[in-house]
Amino acid sequence: MSQLGAVKVEVTVVLGRSSMPIQQFLRMGRGAVIPLDAEEDDEVWILANNHPIARGEIQIQGDRVTVNITGPADVNAFYAAA
Repeated sequence: MSQLGAVKVEVTVVLGRSSMPIQQFLRMGRGAVIPLDAEEDDEVWILANNHPIARGEIQIQGDRVTVNITGPADVNAFYAAA
Protein backbone atom coordinates (compact mmCIF):
# COMPACT_ATOMS: atom_id res chain seq x y z
CA MET A 1 0.00 0.00 0.00
CA SER A 2 2.92 2.40 0.56
CA GLN A 3 3.85 2.24 -3.15
CA LEU A 4 0.30 3.13 -4.14
CA GLY A 5 0.44 6.18 -1.89
CA ALA A 6 3.47 7.43 -3.81
CA VAL A 7 1.67 7.48 -7.18
CA LYS A 8 1.01 11.04 -8.40
CA VAL A 9 -2.22 11.87 -10.26
CA GLU A 10 -2.72 15.18 -12.05
CA VAL A 11 -6.27 16.43 -11.46
CA THR A 12 -7.70 18.98 -13.92
CA VAL A 13 -11.07 20.73 -13.80
CA VAL A 14 -12.47 21.81 -17.18
CA LEU A 15 -14.86 24.76 -16.96
CA GLY A 16 -15.55 24.90 -20.69
CA ARG A 17 -14.02 24.97 -24.15
CA SER A 18 -13.56 27.44 -26.95
CA SER A 19 -12.46 27.19 -30.55
CA MET A 20 -10.91 30.11 -32.43
CA PRO A 21 -8.44 30.78 -35.22
CA ILE A 22 -4.82 30.84 -34.06
CA GLN A 23 -4.44 34.38 -35.43
CA GLN A 24 -7.19 35.62 -33.11
CA PHE A 25 -5.57 33.79 -30.18
CA LEU A 26 -2.17 35.32 -30.91
CA ARG A 27 -3.66 38.86 -30.96
CA MET A 28 -5.09 38.46 -27.46
CA GLY A 29 -3.45 40.40 -24.71
CA ARG A 30 -3.91 41.10 -21.06
CA GLY A 31 -7.60 41.49 -20.21
CA ALA A 32 -8.83 39.59 -23.27
CA VAL A 33 -11.95 37.52 -22.71
CA ILE A 34 -12.27 34.00 -24.11
CA PRO A 35 -15.91 32.88 -24.37
CA LEU A 36 -16.55 29.31 -23.25
CA ASP A 37 -19.23 26.85 -24.34
CA ALA A 38 -20.54 26.66 -20.76
CA GLU A 39 -23.38 28.23 -18.81
CA GLU A 40 -23.24 29.44 -15.22
CA ASP A 41 -24.91 26.35 -13.73
CA ASP A 42 -23.23 23.72 -15.96
CA GLU A 43 -21.32 20.92 -14.32
CA VAL A 44 -17.55 20.88 -14.83
CA TRP A 45 -15.48 17.94 -16.02
CA ILE A 46 -12.95 16.44 -13.60
CA LEU A 47 -10.00 14.73 -15.28
CA ALA A 48 -7.32 12.47 -13.81
CA ASN A 49 -4.21 12.37 -15.99
CA ASN A 50 -6.30 13.90 -18.83
CA HIS A 51 -8.96 11.16 -18.62
CA PRO A 52 -12.53 12.17 -17.61
CA ILE A 53 -13.47 10.50 -14.33
CA ALA A 54 -16.22 12.63 -12.76
CA ARG A 55 -18.53 15.64 -13.03
CA GLY A 56 -18.80 18.35 -10.43
CA GLU A 57 -20.07 21.76 -9.38
CA ILE A 58 -17.92 24.80 -8.67
CA GLN A 59 -18.32 26.20 -5.16
CA ILE A 60 -16.84 29.34 -3.66
CA GLN A 61 -15.88 28.96 0.00
CA GLY A 62 -14.49 32.23 1.30
CA ASP A 63 -11.47 32.99 -0.87
CA ARG A 64 -11.15 29.39 -2.15
CA VAL A 65 -12.65 27.81 -5.25
CA THR A 66 -13.61 24.16 -4.73
CA VAL A 67 -15.31 21.43 -6.74
CA ASN A 68 -18.10 19.27 -5.34
CA ILE A 69 -18.16 15.91 -7.14
CA THR A 70 -21.69 15.13 -8.35
CA GLY A 71 -21.18 11.84 -10.19
CA PRO A 72 -19.15 9.80 -12.65
CA ALA A 73 -18.14 11.16 -16.05
CA ASP A 74 -19.55 9.87 -19.30
CA VAL A 75 -16.35 9.45 -21.32
CA ASN A 76 -18.25 9.40 -24.63
CA ALA A 77 -20.02 12.68 -23.80
CA PHE A 78 -16.70 14.32 -22.91
CA TYR A 79 -15.07 13.44 -26.23
CA ALA A 80 -18.25 14.20 -28.22
CA ALA A 81 -18.23 17.75 -26.88
CA ALA A 82 -14.64 18.33 -28.02
